[in-house]
Parts: sequence; structure tokens; C-alpha cells
Amino acid sequence: MAIKSKYQLQIHQLVKTEDLSNLSESLQEDFQDICTTVLAQDPYRCLGFLNHPLKGRLKDYRTLEIDFDGVAYRLVYRIYEKPSPKRVFVISFDQHDPAYDKAKERASR
Repeated sequence: MAIKSKYQLQIHQLVKTEDLSNLSESLQEDFQDICTTVLAQDPYRCLGFLNHPLKGRLKDYRTLEIDFDGVAYRLVYRIYEKPSPKRVFVISFDQHDPAYDKAKERASR
């Protein structure tokens, strides 16, 4: 039996067209798994994955820390509790600094 998601998942178009296309196939698969099993279920605690709220220009966002082959990646997202349905919006996914740079640029649009 499939687990019903607690949060609807939305992914920024540039994550789909730019961020993911620059990553290995394995990391793209990990991204899909993390989105559907972690963020859609538990975006605050992330089922034990390291995560934290952001500050400054990204103060309404959170980041999930992913270490892949010794490289630090960040998945930046925002949680919307209202209006219904509850949702998680993924705004960037890349190596540490580029992920934050992209998130700042995309959040300001």
C-alpha cells in the first residue's frame, strides 16, 4: 500500500530544466526519492536528514543537506501550510554555494 503524501510537491521549472540536467543520473534518482519520501512526508524533520531553516534573503526557506560522493549539495525549499493543500516548493538543487545563489535569484522573481 502506498503512503499518502502529507504535502503536495511543487518543483520550480528551472530545477527541472537546469539543475537536474547538470547532475548525475544517480543523484537525479536520489532527488526524486527524497522529494517523494522525505519532503512530501516530513519537510520539517526530513526523516533524519540534516536540514535547517535559512536566514537573510531566504528566511522563509529551508535547506536539506545531501552529501554525494564527498560533495556537499543543498536542496532549497519552502513549506506552505496555507492555503490548503499544504505544499512544499523546491526552488533549487545544486552544490552548496550555487544552490543558494540560484535560490536567491529565483525567490526574488
